[in-house]
Amino acid sequence: MIEAIAIDDEPPALRIIEEFCAKTDLVKLNKTFTNPTAALKYLKKFPADLLFIDIQMPSITGIQFLKLLPRKMMFVFTTAHDQYALEGFNLNAIDFLKKPFSYQRFLQALTKANDYHKLFLQKETTDVQHIFIRADYSLMKLACKDIRYIEGLDDFLKIHLLNQKTIVARITMKALLEKLPANEFVRVHRSFIVPMSKIQNVRNKVIYLPDAAIPIGIKYRTDFFALFKRPVS
Repeated sequence: MIEAIAIDDEPPALRIIEEFCAKTDLVKLNKTFTNPTAALKYLKKFPADLLFIDIQMPSITGIQFLKLLPRKMMFVFTTAHDQYALEGFNLNAIDFLKKPFSYQRFLQALTKANDYHKLFLQKETTDVQHIFIRADYSLMKLACKDIRYIEGLDDFLKIHLLNQKTIVARITMKALLEKLPANEFVRVHRSFIVPMSKIQNVRNKVIYLPDAAIPIGIKYRTDFFALFKRPVS
């Protein structure tokens, strides 16, 4: 499901988006904002897939707001001023909804976003199937699906593998995380990276894998639970 937020300086416009989102299972509207600055602070902590945003707002335009985003994301412009349509599409907007718009027109835009989202996820998962790691004086090819979890140990990392010998490599957690598929591997502790697909359960701030229990560090809890779709407790 697509995770979304909406920004508009007019509360009635936000209520319409909330109503339309509630009618479909394609999207989960996590938050609405009348204040773009508050929305930007939220997105820095809780990334979303899709943004519904008005173009003409008092403090900042939707186009200016997009340039401040911490990461690329899909966006749909919602506005009463159709003179911005061309500029919106030049910015690779998913769609441009002219107010007032119907539920069917909204669903059309959302379907475009969903199709794009599925293609992106498919590309993301197929692009990175293996990584190369220098260990034991050689360059080793590791299948991402075989990684059970990664453990930090002083200046080295231990890469625990399925039915294979653990690999010890001299590389930083940050550098290794950049090699791995995004949204599949997540850092949950200063000393641990885990694959989301292998998590069996999360209880009392501990992640349970098939053969390991990994603590969730205080610094990483908010981001992890946002990704895992559970509230922080």
